[in-house]
Amino acid sequence: MTDSVQTPRTEPVRHRDDRLRRALFRFSQSKLSMIGAAIVAVVLFFAVFGTVLAPFPGHVAGAVDTANQFQAPSAAHLFGTNELGQDVLSLVMAGTTVSVLAGFGVVLIGSVIGTLVGAVAGFVGGWTDEGLMRLTDLTLTIPSLILAMAIAAALGPGFTNMVIAISLSWWPGYARLVRGEVLAAREEVYVTAARAIGASPARILFRHILPNVVSPIIVKMSLDMGFAILTVAGLGFIGIGVRPPTPEWGTLLSLSRANMPGYWWTAMAPGLAMFLAVFGFNLLGDGLRDILDPKARR
Repeated sequence: MTDSVQTPRTEPVRHRDDRLRRALFRFSQSKLSMIGAAIVAVVLFFAVFGTVLAPFPGHVAGAVDTANQFQAPSAAHLFGTNELGQDVLSLVMAGTTVSVLAGFGVVLIGSVIGTLVGAVAGFVGGWTDEGLMRLTDLTLTIPSLILAMAIAAALGPGFTNMVIAISLSWWPGYARLVRGEVLAAREEVYVTAARAIGASPARILFRHILPNVVSPIIVKMSLDMGFAILTVAGLGFIGIGVRPPTPEWGTLLSLSRANMPGYWWTAMAPGLAMFLAVFGFNLLGDGLRDILDPKARR
């Protein structure tokens, strides 16, 4: 009697566990996906602990040591020092926190805005759909970096303003993606059943449809993280983003321009960190796409 009662309840759990194991197995079979996951794990580790683990925390806070300026890479300074005598490795490690946090903020805010716009447009339809999609198309006609530069210049420099500026140019891609997914999902049987039992439109959209279209959103977020970090670095490079002495990869690259090519190490460390972060998130996104793609499930 006990077994007959527990079996129906445990079957969905077992099914989810089996599906998760199969997904993890497929992910582990891809060497590139595992490499991407490892790189992202290292990047996230330094994003959390980079400032604490920096060999020269005083340099991160803005201290200068002109007696040791432009020291070549050595055992004392693995990536050398810059024109102020600051340890480049310490600045890059601390800059990981700013760059990754800003990229995550951009992707999170952009995905939330775009998901809401696309979900409402696809579910309601009619003039609401037309108006929201024309607004999305209008935003897409403006290059995202140019739009972010204009908004950031209007808001002023600073971490928060930079994230807001980029986010306001980032949401259209999510709006178009979610709209297409919602248009397909609203014709499914479970949506018809929810309507038949009297569920409200808001409950149908947020309780039934959106949870079933979250997979492509997660994949796009993982792929967008690298490009968001690049955009953040781009604004910092042209002087609109985070200002010194706060370390940020784009700002560090901008300051190292005057030192090239003689003191090449001042640009190598932030450039290498940026490359690894973007490369890792792209590989991870490809792996998640293979896992979360319904056509790839068995």
